[in-house]
Amino acid sequence: MAEIKVPELAESISEGTIAKWLKNIGEHVEKGDYLVELETDKVNIEIISDFSGTLTEQKFAEGETVQVGETIAAVDESGQSTTVNTTEQKPSEPIAHTPIQPTAAGADTKENKEELASRPIASPAARRLAREKGLNLNDIPAVDPLGRIRKQDVSSYQQPAQNNTPKVEKAGEMVSSQNDTKPIFYERMSRRRQTIAKRLVEVQQTAAMLTTFNEIDMTAVMDLRKRRKDKFFEEHDVRLGFMSFFTKAVVAALKKFPYLNAEIQGDQLLVKKFYDIGIAVAAEEGLVVPVVRDADRKSFAEIEMDIMQVAEKARTNKLSLNDLQGGTFSITNGGVFGSLLSTPILNGPQVGILGMHKIQLRPVAIDKEKTENRPMMYVALSYDHRIVDGKEAVSFLSKIKEMLEDPESLLLEG
Repeated sequence: MAEIKVPELAESISEGTIAKWLKNIGEHVEKGDYLVELETDKVNIEIISDFSGTLTEQKFAEGETVQVGETIAAVDESGQSTTVNTTEQKPSEPIAHTPIQPTAAGADTKENKEELASRPIASPAARRLAREKGLNLNDIPAVDPLGRIRKQDVSSYQQPAQNNTPKVEKAGEMVSSQNDTKPIFYERMSRRRQTIAKRLVEVQQTAAMLTTFNEIDMTAVMDLRKRRKDKFFEEHDVRLGFMSFFTKAVVAALKKFPYLNAEIQGDQLLVKKFYDIGIAVAAEEGLVVPVVRDADRKSFAEIEMDIMQVAEKARTNKLSLNDLQGGTFSITNGGVFGSLLSTPILNGPQVGILGMHKIQLRPVAIDKEKTENRPMMYVALSYDHRIVDGKEAVSFLSKIKEMLEDPESLLLEG
């Protein structure tokens, strides 16, 4: 029997969650076939079979956590299935089988069968945890629509102190509160969302984060885009957006204020002389920050192409670990969702992040006598005050404002 194990993923990833089984027990698999989708802290990874044969065992259910190097499945290379009949099993829903214990001589086998039939269906991990916590599996409500108890059901179960415990009204989702009048929902946080939450809290606890603001008159950039967008698309087959302007402006400003392109390692500063700019993308599973490599060496068209590609990969859950690692500074654009002003949180271990916002017409004083409505954007720079002083941060943001209000200067300085 060949074992399928969780492969080495990346230096910073030691475990994952079974997101979806792609092959069912009893199904034939070829070497190289995708067996299971594994959700990690950063991306989802599909694990392949190194063997041809019949999938005979799924050692973990969907939603359970597995470690790198741990055996998660078994393949019979002879091609003969040794599993029990699973015709009542729904696709991608592995059944946790209860082993039949040998009976003592003279024992009533009929009673033994009835006892086994009355036992709740539960994954091995759920049974282990229930034993450790001293819980009765019969008391634990199952989220699974088939009634199978999983490890997370045991983890989240709290023994009632009184008899007015919440009752399940819809399996796995809706329960009534104690007064039976207000419905509430329970939903498992994805591994990525848990990681995002953990990292954001860590950044706020470990960095001396401060934010400075400015506003940019986007008239010149919008006029330039209007004049050049059709020809730009014809030549490069990609649209000229705002992100390439901001990325070029950020790179130019980082060259003048290098501590914003650094990170802290112990009592030393690691100042980076390359410019890999992270672009925050809102994916279905949560915020990800894929990286545009060597942005200082790329043209506007190359930057726009890179951003378009990583955004599409994020939306289709095709980002690789390499797409997400090694950024030196980040840009996030809340303006696409209508945000007028916000305070972005650092993407550690980076020490700077630029927040873009909605472009909105506002009256601007041109001189003492004249006021015009101009397309204005608030921008925010969050930075780690441990290594970046206020003077540098304000000057950095002012430099970005200066270049975007004179976008031709980006060709010289970006």
